[in-house]
Amino acid sequence: MLTREDFDEAYNVVHQVTLETKLVYSDYFSQVTGNRIYLKPENLQRTGAYKVRGAYYKISTLSEEERKKGLITASAGNHAQGVAYAAKHFGCKAVIVMPTTTPLIKVNRTKSYGAEVVLHGDVYDDACDYALKLAKENGYTFIHPFDDPVVATGQGTIAMEIIKELPLVDVILVPIGGGGLATGVSTLAKLINPKIKVIGVEPAGANCMQVSLKNGEVTTLDHVNTIADGTAVKTPGEHIFPYIKKNIDDILTVTDDQLIVAFLDMVENHKMIVENSGLLSVAAARQLKCRNKNVACILSGGNMDIITMSSVVQQGLIMRDRIFTVSVLLPDKPGELAAVADTIAKEQGNVIKLEHNQFVAVNRSAQVELRITLEAFGSDHKNQIMDALEKGGYQPKIVRTVL
Repeated sequence: MLTREDFDEAYNVVHQVTLETKLVYSDYFSQVTGNRIYLKPENLQRTGAYKVRGAYYKISTLSEEERKKGLITASAGNHAQGVAYAAKHFGCKAVIVMPTTTPLIKVNRTKSYGAEVVLHGDVYDDACDYALKLAKENGYTFIHPFDDPVVATGQGTIAMEIIKELPLVDVILVPIGGGGLATGVSTLAKLINPKIKVIGVEPAGANCMQVSLKNGEVTTLDHVNTIADGTAVKTPGEHIFPYIKKNIDDILTVTDDQLIVAFLDMVENHKMIVENSGLLSVAAARQLKCRNKNVACILSGGNMDIITMSSVVQQGLIMRDRIFTVSVLLPDKPGELAAVADTIAKEQGNVIKLEHNQFVAVNRSAQVELRITLEAFGSDHKNQIMDALEKGGYQPKIVRTVL
C-alpha cells in the first residue's frame, strides 16, 4: 500500500521539474456554487498538464538498464508529453502510441520533445493494446499512463500542494479517466486528513470508474462518447482500483454540454484555456450539495487545439443564446429587408449572417424566407428581439444555428 513516505519522496523528486501552480480563488464559480472555489491550474504546468508529475517520477525510479531499452507508452496526449519530456531529461528513447483522434497540438508537442509518435486506434484503449504489442516485440519499457501506483504517487503530489496552500480544504474535485490522478490525490489527501472529501468527476459518456464502482469490479464500457478526449477511457486501472474504492467519496458525471459552458466561463472569467477533460472539476462544482465549503478544483490540463477550441466557443455561445438564428417570412419587395434590419437594430441586435431564400413558396412575391443569425447579450435579450419581430408582424421562428 502507498504510504506518506512514498508521497514525500515523490514530492521531492517531482519538484525538480514541475512549475509552481498556485491556487487561484474564483469569485465567479464561488458565487454560482455557494462555496469558496479554488482552482488548481495544472493547465499552466510544464507540458500543459499534470501528467509530467507521474511520468517523471516513474522514470526516475527505473534502472539504467530499463531506460536504455527505450520507453513506450500509450496516451491521448498529456501523458505522452510527460513521458516524452522526462525521457528527454533522462536521455532515453521514447515511443508514444496515440489514438488517431488525438488533437494535432498534442501530437506536435509530443514530437517536439524528441519522441517518436505512432498513431493507432480511435480511443486510448486501442492505442494501449498496440503499445503493449510493440513493447513485447521490441523490448521497450512500458510506462502506463494511470494503472501504476508509482505513476499515481507522482500525480498525488498535487494534493500535497493543495493542502499546504489551503490547509482547511473541505472538498477536492478531481477528473477521472483511468484513475491514476484520482488515486494519487485521494490516497494522499486521506493520509493527511481523512475528513477531506475527494470526489471524482467523469464525462457522462465515459464513466468507466463510476460503473466499475457500482459493479464492485473493474468494468469495461462497450464504447465511449465524449468531447473530453483526455478522459475517454473504456477500462479503468486494475492495479489502482482498490485505492479508488477505499479513498474516493463519490463520483459525479458531467455532460458535454456542461463542459462547453464551463469552457466559456473559464475563458471569460479567468482568461484561461483549459481542455475539456481539465474542465470536469469546475463543471461538476455546480452539482455539489454542500455550501460555504473550501473546494479545490483540479484543472488537469490545457492542451487544446484551435479547431476544437473554435467549435466549443461557437457551441457555447449558441447554448447561452448569445448567438441564435431566426426565420421570418416576408413579401419579396423593396424595403422589406431594411425594415427587418431596422427592427433588429432598434433592439441592439447584431446581425452576423443573412440567408435569403426566394423559393420557400410558389408565389415568391407573396412570401420569401429570411434567415438571420444574430448576436445577443443572452436569453433575455434574445427574447426581447423575438418580441419586437413578432410585434412587427414577421412571425419569427427559431431555427438551428449553423455558423
